[in-house]
Amino acid sequence: MSDRLFLDTNILVYAYDKHETRKQKKAQKLLTDGIEQENLFISVQVLGEFFNVVTRHIPQPMTDDEAREIITTLSILPVMEIDLRMVIRAIDTHKAYQISYWDALIVSAAELAGCKMILSEDLNDSQAYHKILVSNPFNGE
Repeated sequence: MSDRLFLDTNILVYAYDKHETRKQKKAQKLLTDGIEQENLFISVQVLGEFFNVVTRHIPQPMTDDEAREIITTLSILPVMEIDLRMVIRAIDTHKAYQISYWDALIVSAAELAGCKMILSEDLNDSQAYHKILVSNPFNGE
């Protein structure tokens, strides 16, 4: 198994947003490769944020049922559940790195999953949080 990767919400949204075709193609490849290599992780938070964005905040929103079907399909990936330990670690991460609690919760989930990298367009590219490197797969495009 190759190094574990954590997928942030925005990358997942791009995989299904028909409005951003360039980013959609890249995000779909990341998702497909991660499934094939069995090294991609997500969290309950990511799935909840995905549902909210794709049903309300993209140019061609999905129906609730369409989004639910995709979330059900994505459950083949390891999904990190939020627990008290993760919340406490997120608070500590928020304080240490001065990032939002929600971003810190992403870092906490990735850390708990043993990931070496977070794929994200929102977090600071090339920054490490608790030895987990952030990579923006859309940089340079």
